Amino acid sequence: MDVLNIHERSLSVAPREAGALLDSLASRDDALWPKSAWPPMRLDGPLGVGTRGGHGPVRYTVETYEAARLVVFRFTAPRGFDGTHCFEVVPASAGGCVLRHTIAMKARGPALVTWPLVFRPLHDALLEDCLSLAQVRLRETPVATPWSPWTRLLRWMLAGGRNRRRAQQDPSRGS
Repeated sequence: MDVLNIHERSLSVAPREAGALLDSLASRDDALWPKSAWPPMRLDGPLGVGTRGGHGPVRYTVETYEAARLVVFRFTAPRGFDGTHCFEVVPASAGGCVLRHTIAMKARGPALVTWPLVFRPLHDALLEDCLSLAQVRLRETPVATPWSPWTRLLRWMLAGGRNRRRAQQDPSRGS
């Protein structure tokens, strides 16, 4: 099954400002990933080509990195995820920029079931939280993106029946 999953936000800031968020991924000062509500992105070294890591059960290797513009990760797990996911900052013709996340993969084997039923709803919620956090960090009004009942149920089940609530998206809290 071919998967193309895109999440993006138009931002009024210069591309270099949004790019600074991208460059902070998986660092101690990560300003883009919503780690207060989701498993943190961790890498085995600084963001750069060849660095390996992941978040939760998802694993990947950095395939391409262009500072403040693009990072492409090649999936190594879960089984059946054959492709990439990337963050990019794209200058907008009218000024500002677009912060975009794209998954382009072929789902094979077990991923034919796990992608649509488990990973996609969680991924979609995580990415919307990520982009809302970017808006907060850049002093823009975040787009409201409520979690679906299915996403809430999956999170509850994966947490062993504990309810980990969505954190307030306040940059002073270090989310």
